[in-house]
Amino acid sequence: MTDHETPKPTAIRAASVPPRTKTSNYPEPFLSRMEKREKRQLGDFFGLTSFGVNLTTLSPGGESALLHRHSKQQEFIFILAGEPTLVTDTDEIRLCPGMCAGFPARGIAHQLVNRTGEDVTFLEIGDRVSGDEGSYPEDDIQAVQRDSGGWIFTHKDGQPY
Repeated sequence: MTDHETPKPTAIRAASVPPRTKTSNYPEPFLSRMEKREKRQLGDFFGLTSFGVNLTTLSPGGESALLHRHSKQQEFIFILAGEPTLVTDTDEIRLCPGMCAGFPARGIAHQLVNRTGEDVTFLEIGDRVSGDEGSYPEDDIQAVQRDSGGWIFTHKDGQPY
């Protein structure tokens, strides 16, 4: 740390981390589906680089992501408030506070959907392994992670968005 940098606090209230300004990296027509999602990037706030932690809130009608699976990344969610529906490519499960779910790489496709009239809040935790790819069984989109960590989205036939 230089003399000019203000040290980050050791502990904070998670809700005090400002929400991410960009709702999603998805291109349209998928970007607008994420308008009812708010992420607070807790891991980034603390400078964590091996894994990410987000405090995510879904307003009624919101989706956590498109139905997806990762080729390398593992994900874990823990429900703090509300009752989202965990949608997978094989099932739907209504979750409640205190419930959690984990998704190994190349596992089932998954997403959370808020089908209630109340906000849903959850923690999402995922590793940051390089070379990841995302597949989306219900939508004409695929994703490849850049070396810099960003994502390139194309149609399933490889045409760019």
